[in-house]
Amino acid sequence: MSEFIFMLTRDDVTVPDARTLLDEALETDVKHIGFKDVGLPAPEMQALAAAIQAAGRTAHLEVVSLSPEAELDSARAAIQLGVDYLIGGTRWQDVRPLLASTEIAYFPYAGTVFDHPGKLDGTPREIRADIDAMGDSVDGVNLLAYRHVSRDGAELVREVTDGLALPLIAAGSVNSRERIRAVGEAGAWAFTIGQAALEGKLVPGGSLRDQLEEILDAAAGVGQGG
Repeated sequence: MSEFIFMLTRDDVTVPDARTLLDEALETDVKHIGFKDVGLPAPEMQALAAAIQAAGRTAHLEVVSLSPEAELDSARAAIQLGVDYLIGGTRWQDVRPLLASTEIAYFPYAGTVFDHPGKLDGTPREIRADIDAMGDSVDGVNLLAYRHVSRDGAELVREVTDGLALPLIAAGSVNSRERIRAVGEAGAWAFTIGQAALEGKLVPGGSLRDQLEEILDAAAGVGQGG
């Protein structure tokens, strides 16, 4: 079974009504809930993170800012917000020292990430070399598997996780029951879904709660023939 991280985002931006959508999400068993470092002012991000944690769920902040200065600002924001996980970003050498005195789990992107919404490039060998260089400076890695410029997402997860000790999050464009199963069986510890749930792609015509429960059911079935 893979963990499901519900992202309150669309097109790599936190949606304006994230707080309202969170209330609906909290009616389900979703354990991990996240948002991006762009889209909401700081006070609204603070309220969002606090509400997630007050409900006993884990809060994830994903970095999609591209400049070095913006990424460091996002890491500082994660500390200020007190989130449980900081995922994304590429400048782990600079971010890790900032997180050293915190308990925030850090999962930066692996591979060559570019553009917004993010895309991924690099061979599996190059991506693994990138991960190996991180060593014990990170708690896991975030892979934009289904946004790779040329490779199949699940196959890429399988190749990258082969012999990998670190947990891996498959992020971006996991938008169907089939892809949930594929990344889970390929070795992903977790996957993110945001836009596909918000746009009702998992259960056509269904509510957000219907989407999230469908995703949880699909994740629970990984490795069990489900």
